[in-house]
Amino acid sequence: MRRLLNMRIMPVLVCGALLFSTMADGAPEEKVSLNFVNADIGEVVKAVSHITGRNFLIDPRVKGTINIISSTPIPASLAYEILLSALRLQGFAAVESDGITKVMPEAEAKLHIGSSNNQRSRRGHGDKLMTRVYVLKYESAAQLVPILRPLIAPNNIVVAYPNSNTLVVTDYASNLKRIEQIIDTIDQPSAETPVMIPLQRASAMEVAQTITRLMQDSAAPGGAGDSSMRFVLTADVRTNSLLLRTDNPARVARVRELAEKLDIETGTPGNMHVVYLKNAEAAKMAQTLRAVMSGEVAVVAAPAATPAAVASNAAFSGGAAPSGNGIIQADAASNALIITASNTVYNNLRAVIEMLDVRRAQVFVEALIVEVTADKAAEFGVQWQDLTGINRDGAQVIGGTNFGGAGNNIIGVTQNIGSVGQGLNIGVVNGTMTLPVVGTVLNLGMLARALETDAKANILSTPNLLTLDNEEAKIVIGQNVPFITGSYAKTGNAESASPFQTIERKDVGLTLRIKPQVSEGGIVKLQVFQEVSSVQDQTVNNAAGIVTNKRSLESTVLVDEGQIVVLGGLIQDSVTSGEDRVPILGSIPLLGGLFRHETRRRTKTNLMVFIRPYIMRTASATQGMTQDRYEYLRGEQQQSQLPSRLILPDMPAPEIPPFQLKQELLLPTAPIAASAPAATQP
Repeated sequence: MRRLLNMRIMPVLVCGALLFSTMADGAPEEKVSLNFVNADIGEVVKAVSHITGRNFLIDPRVKGTINIISSTPIPASLAYEILLSALRLQGFAAVESDGITKVMPEAEAKLHIGSSNNQRSRRGHGDKLMTRVYVLKYESAAQLVPILRPLIAPNNIVVAYPNSNTLVVTDYASNLKRIEQIIDTIDQPSAETPVMIPLQRASAMEVAQTITRLMQDSAAPGGAGDSSMRFVLTADVRTNSLLLRTDNPARVARVRELAEKLDIETGTPGNMHVVYLKNAEAAKMAQTLRAVMSGEVAVVAAPAATPAAVASNAAFSGGAAPSGNGIIQADAASNALIITASNTVYNNLRAVIEMLDVRRAQVFVEALIVEVTADKAAEFGVQWQDLTGINRDGAQVIGGTNFGGAGNNIIGVTQNIGSVGQGLNIGVVNGTMTLPVVGTVLNLGMLARALETDAKANILSTPNLLTLDNEEAKIVIGQNVPFITGSYAKTGNAESASPFQTIERKDVGLTLRIKPQVSEGGIVKLQVFQEVSSVQDQTVNNAAGIVTNKRSLESTVLVDEGQIVVLGGLIQDSVTSGEDRVPILGSIPLLGGLFRHETRRRTKTNLMVFIRPYIMRTASATQGMTQDRYEYLRGEQQQSQLPSRLILPDMPAPEIPPFQLKQELLLPTAPIAASAPAATQP
């Protein structure tokens, strides 16, 4: 009774529920009892506003009832938090903005948050909707989004901004505390962060190679699946440091210990090192390095020189030992460089070697030579002859017309009917007759000839070449034809001299020679020489020897990778005509056709040369091109198999094996006969 007398009882009736507010004299905070059963949300918000003194703005879409039961009085400051929790259970949220608390559906509440807070503070608590910005230091913000998304309410958001590696999270304050703890736990320095080990005396390149071989050999028994045994060690020549990455602290300590023991002076002012090259030629590399050290221009060996000759010249050249810097010698047999220099100079040289000793790009060039030729010819003529007066006594008159060459003129046909040319030949024969010296011939009085020819040719040649960047390649497809260049014959009665001829052989056919140069932008500079030659029809006798037809092209062009460019060509259209006729008679209209011989010919030639380069920087690109050509030829061989016959034996054509990454040629081998006689039984 004494305690109740010291309290003031403030009854408030809300929604049919009695809310008691009690406050002891001198107490720091008022306590209230909340009891709402199926109370309207608006009425409950009104009661909490009366208790807390907050101003609320309720969205018209906020409808429903709330149940809140409080068996004992609670501090008035908790009434607002209890309301937020009750609204959250109904799918609503409260957003504070400019002294007003807005009650609205949870799905739209995130759009009305007044400001964001990027400080990881503990001020926000309960079911208050807030936005936080988290700046990550080590982990990727985009990779954390799938991890945090299931932990956030479906109507709230979590997004990543990759440019600044930040996370923006909108959720309830109580959940943001958990999200912050998860981010702090995950956003930690990785165990595989690279470690830098500077060296003072030894070469970082040499130490890295030594430690890598040692550590990899010791890690082999651990198995490839043990991630703690994996490590990456490389050398930074510019700072003469080792860069190590591993998730095993023991291996980091081991590498540091080995590096400290190897980082000592050798006691020799000029250290000798052997550098094995992977792609470049040692002789040319030595010339370049000596030129860099001496400041002179390197003289590149001629293409015809052998590697041994180049190495020999490099060994005894005057610039083999630049004064004061060291000695660089090439060993062509092992394709290695022998360098004697101080550590500083050697480290600089190794940096240059690493940049130059790289896999060179290869260029695959397809050349397309397209030639389309059409040749049309027509011939018509009538010839007359009268030889009946030859065998008569006295003065007689003979004569006639004679047009064309052998096989076409009437005189030749009279002597040999088998020599008549192609086409339609119509003649009038009146028996045979005997001529002095010539003998018996046909008495051919008239010969009419008509001929029309139409010849076409469609030739496509596709020579292909694969070569290294800045290296010339050549392909020749044709014949090696002999040409007589001189002769000597025995004259008079000289017996000591013997006749002879000098012959020079030349390639006749298709020749392609290219030299590509690849730029970093994928543009190929090509020096191209292409020639197509053939031997002319040898039925036409030429006293000087064989006549060849030749079409050649030499050019330098720039081509984008995979693009086709035309190098040049020939488009020719020629029309020729000829007419043989008897004067006056051959000019008579219509009737003059009996005294004429006409020929017409039209020749059209279209010849074009195209080229297309492909840059192959990796082994897989070369492998893919090789496989494509390999499978094409294998398919052609399968189609050329002989069909089976009932009488004839089967003779399968040879066929290359299926393509494999590491192809092994399957060559037929003969059985090996036993060298020793078979043992006989007793």
